[in-house]
Amino acid sequence: MDAYSYVANADTAAIEALYQAYQQNPESVDFGWRKFFEGFDFSQQFPEEGQPLNGSAAGAATPATNGAASRPNGNQPQDYGVLNTSASTNNAGSFATGSGAPADKETAVRNLIHAFRSRGHLRAKTNPVRERKDRKARLDLQNFGLSETDLDTTFRQGEELGLGQNAKLRDIVAALEKIYTRSIGFEYKYIRDPQVLDWFQQKVEKDSLAFNPGVDYKKRILKKLNEAVVFENFLHTKFLGQKRFSLEGGETAIPALDAIINKGAELGVQEVMIGMAHRGRLNVLANIMGKTYEQIFSEFEGTAVPDLTMGDGDVKYHMGYSSEVEAAGGQKVNLKLAPNPSHLEAVNPVVEGFVRAKIDHQYGGDYHQILPILIHGDAAVAGQGIGYELTQMSQLEGYKTGGTVHFVINNQVGFTTDFEDARSSIYSTDLAKIIDAPVLHVNGDDPEAVVFAVQLATEYRQQFHADIFIDMVCYRRHGHNESDEPKFTQPTLYNVISRHPNPREVYNAMLVQRGDVDAELASQMDKEFRDTLQARLDMVKQKPLPYNYQALENEWRSLRRSKPEDFDQSPETGISEDTVQKVAKALTTIPEGFKPIKQIDNLLKERRKMFYDTRVLNWAAGELLAYGSLLAENHIVRVSGQDVQRGTFSHRHAVLHDAETSAPYTSLNHLEGEQENLSIYNSLLSEYAVLGFEFGYAMANPTALVVWEAQFGDFANGAQTMIDQFIVSSESKWQRMNGVVMLLPHGYEGQGPEHSNARPERFLQLSAEHNIIVANMTTPANFFHALRRQLTWSFRKPLVVMSPKSMLRHPLCVSPLEEFTSGSFREVLGDTYAEAKKVKRVLLCSGKVYFDLLEEQRTSGRTDVAIVRLEQLHPFPKKQLDAELAKYPKAKLYWVQEEPENMGYWNYMLRYLRRELEDVIARKPSASPATGYNKIHIKEQKDLVGRAFDKPREAVADDNIKETVATAKASD
Repeated sequence: MDAYSYVANADTAAIEALYQAYQQNPESVDFGWRKFFEGFDFSQQFPEEGQPLNGSAAGAATPATNGAASRPNGNQPQDYGVLNTSASTNNAGSFATGSGAPADKETAVRNLIHAFRSRGHLRAKTNPVRERKDRKARLDLQNFGLSETDLDTTFRQGEELGLGQNAKLRDIVAALEKIYTRSIGFEYKYIRDPQVLDWFQQKVEKDSLAFNPGVDYKKRILKKLNEAVVFENFLHTKFLGQKRFSLEGGETAIPALDAIINKGAELGVQEVMIGMAHRGRLNVLANIMGKTYEQIFSEFEGTAVPDLTMGDGDVKYHMGYSSEVEAAGGQKVNLKLAPNPSHLEAVNPVVEGFVRAKIDHQYGGDYHQILPILIHGDAAVAGQGIGYELTQMSQLEGYKTGGTVHFVINNQVGFTTDFEDARSSIYSTDLAKIIDAPVLHVNGDDPEAVVFAVQLATEYRQQFHADIFIDMVCYRRHGHNESDEPKFTQPTLYNVISRHPNPREVYNAMLVQRGDVDAELASQMDKEFRDTLQARLDMVKQKPLPYNYQALENEWRSLRRSKPEDFDQSPETGISEDTVQKVAKALTTIPEGFKPIKQIDNLLKERRKMFYDTRVLNWAAGELLAYGSLLAENHIVRVSGQDVQRGTFSHRHAVLHDAETSAPYTSLNHLEGEQENLSIYNSLLSEYAVLGFEFGYAMANPTALVVWEAQFGDFANGAQTMIDQFIVSSESKWQRMNGVVMLLPHGYEGQGPEHSNARPERFLQLSAEHNIIVANMTTPANFFHALRRQLTWSFRKPLVVMSPKSMLRHPLCVSPLEEFTSGSFREVLGDTYAEAKKVKRVLLCSGKVYFDLLEEQRTSGRTDVAIVRLEQLHPFPKKQLDAELAKYPKAKLYWVQEEPENMGYWNYMLRYLRRELEDVIARKPSASPATGYNKIHIKEQKDLVGRAFDKPREAVADDNIKETVATAKASD
């Protein structure tokens, strides 16, 4: 009884009331109590020897009064927690139940059923080319105290499987093996939502057995397999040795995708967005997306004329595509395949962001109408951390897309690495368990099983708006590419694969054996399809699928490519005084009854003072004014990142919280008149996936301002793949513009190497052909105009901002309101203090160091030194800068930066001002971005400013430097 002492110590009256409610209506009580009462009733029907039967003269017990009988036999044990009943199997005292089986064996059979549900997938025949490893499933009769002598005994537990109350054990075992150990391994018992668990179990144990597609659908499966197999074979024959990253061995993915699209259309899906890496991509383009063979073949022949007007292009197996297909039921479905780089899994968050943008803007928040499909490789989904980040995002409010169908093409080999060296988990899909997502492991050589699995997955997604994984176990017929030799590393496996028939041959033989189709059908279809392919190669015209552009796509079509002259002068981006007042009122008003904490009350007073008294705005006010003005113009403004609602430096406070209830209040959602609401989300602790999501969102919607803010600028390190492969190069590679904004806090304030430097040199090294905007601004008004410029331009460019920290509260980092109601972004800001005729030295700088230089200039009265600010670094504002420098024709020009000489902007500046620049004034070259000691930082900064103004440099002996460092270490 010790294990159930919590029951003995419980409130008996409360349990009694629950039991009475259960007797009236079992569904009226919680799932756990329902199972408990089921077990209690069972124990009362078949009590231990010497105990009265329920309702006997001894009186009927209740769960609260009969402690001995209250052991919850109905509760299902956890995996590997099977009750050991072997000790009592031959107990002479055991009594016969109504089914003819002893009670302890009924319990054993119940445990057997639960074990198959929990671990049957470990024995499922999912591998088409080799035996599965023994994963210690423990599903033999002896594991439960049963034996072959029990096979003809009848058990009530058969009712669990729909076999009735008098099912023989052999029939129960046969049913379990048929459900759980054939071509599909169902992994789902970890699901904690009872409603979802019951629904899924019903589908597994009833629908899977009843699944029998009609002859016409079987022909459709065979047709799609034919298309997949012959397409690969034809390319392999005609274009020998060329890389195509074939699908051979996993061709069943084509009928699988076809089934998802058709089932989705049946369940209300109007648009499907697919993300996948390179393997099988050409096959998907041809046989799912409807890209013409003529176009594919001309790319292989090298006769296609590349469009280089927007960049340098990319290889054929990275490109995106859009089409509109007609589903089997006649519905029109818009298909999109996202462009992707060779960084496996990197496209996944981009797809999710794209889908979320469509949900928000085009589908009115209805998840039903658009379906994301992510196609993974087994090694990549297990090994790439982006998979975990994306899975954790899937149910968060800011990143929900209504569930994703994950389809794993499980080749069992990653490049040359065997699966045993590619992961520690049993399955590549084990990350699904962190969100209770079911997994269907299925044999790729059984197309009907694969089709059932993907149809169930699609139905699950539409029903519960949650993720689900299909793990299609197959193989890769060639090496990593078609010229690679796989036998170098997997000789025995590839000896088997070389003799193994392809999935079309396997399925055709299965159909012929079952008599479902004529034996000649597959051969006839094969010949017809080869003739079609030959006709395509002979340049017989194939009619492309029709395509109707959607609303957001027409928005993109209305934009144009940028020209060099577009960057000579920024467009007007000022707003009206009425808009200022509308936003000011929202930012300074809280609802009746809302109780802010003291600091927020002070913040509101400060805002009122700025907008209504001094009419001078700080950085946060300028930023919020930009957002509010765009919301008033009915633009979507979406901001995400770690702690962005408040802001890392407690400056933004876009969302206020009631001091007593913590209820949130988003000020900018309460403008007068029609407006869009501000979408601002504190993200999970991820950079890679979140930045990819925001890039995808901006890729879908050109009319939205999409902002990602790093907690500190160096956090962009964790998203470098997304920056390199998508943000700076997508226009060049894939002809896809994007207006995503990155805010990267940057500036030397003695916070150490990790939180001083956002690595501007990396972005500047990646800057060319007007691909991105890189800026480091020093006034709130300029930041305001930069944000509004993103949506004012008739093209889109990513904006990377070296964002301020100490400047957020610097008394000189403010702008008068009139700079917001007129004007535009200013790429270069000139000096307002120096006397032009006297100037012999011009200090050219960018960002926060300006204020350090300004303090020295004013304190020392140096009217002979001018300070010119470069607010935008790329595209380089040569004309604007030349106009400013022309004021000082006799002065020497120095570049000044806080960063070490080998970092920051110096090398970039030499690209444009090699002849004009006299020298650089910077920290010494360093392997680390900044010192970790505040006293050293202060000394370095003072020395840097002194050198900028040509002050005599203090000579410091090496031993004195060491002493200073030692003192700093001790004090810090």
